[in-house]
Amino acid sequence: MDQPVTRRDRGAVACLTLSSPTTYNALSETMIDALAATLRQVGDDPAIRVVVLAAEGKAFSAGHDLRALQAMQRDGDRGQERMRDLFDRCAALMQMIPALPQPVIAQVQGVATAAGCQLVASCDLAVAADNVRFGVNGVAVGLFCTTPMVALTRVVPPKAAFEMLTTGDFIPAARAAELGLINHVVPAEALEARVMAMADSIAAKPAAVIRMGKAAFHAQRGLPLPQAYPAAGEVMCRNLALPETAEGIAAFLEKRAPDWP
Repeated sequence: MDQPVTRRDRGAVACLTLSSPTTYNALSETMIDALAATLRQVGDDPAIRVVVLAAEGKAFSAGHDLRALQAMQRDGDRGQERMRDLFDRCAALMQMIPALPQPVIAQVQGVATAAGCQLVASCDLAVAADNVRFGVNGVAVGLFCTTPMVALTRVVPPKAAFEMLTTGDFIPAARAAELGLINHVVPAEALEARVMAMADSIAAKPAAVIRMGKAAFHAQRGLPLPQAYPAAGEVMCRNLALPETAEGIAAFLEKRAPDWP
């Protein structure tokens, strides 16, 4: 893989593509490091308001490379040290996505399995082609998908997640949308246009407001209700102090379009 992740900017939208179709975009050490490095660059770019994560080939991502894991088992400690490092890197990547200032939209054109499904679940939004399937199917080879489970159980109801984890069965895109794993299902030929329409809609809003709101959204999810409301209220106050918000309210009351940069 000369370039496992490619970046193409379309205005304020950064389009990142997993570009290793021959490995089904497996989350190898190389792929994880490349995606993390690209996300760091995007996160530090003030011109970027939305990130789209897409992929080339038949698979969005097949998850971890089983051949690589098998090779690690030949180490003296049966690969425990290298495996811990791999899963630590992957966990850091998955946590980087919700922590990124910009919303991240997964554009899912092909099957997403195991850690590939985890990657979709970690994104803020997701749109999939109607022929796509999702699964956390490690149990089929005797490996319970415990790390993909972390992201999955935060977006999918517990019983549905447990069924996917214990049976290894794949679910179609329509079912994934019902469960909340993805936002929309569209015909494959309409996928990119639908994702870009969503990205453009978000990018048209004030960047400072979206960044503040995304951070608050993820922060309050981990708080008990009595703590979530005060934290959210504090953000509302800071949001109302922004000049963009003053302009937006004035424009609404004056029945005109807001004059945002």
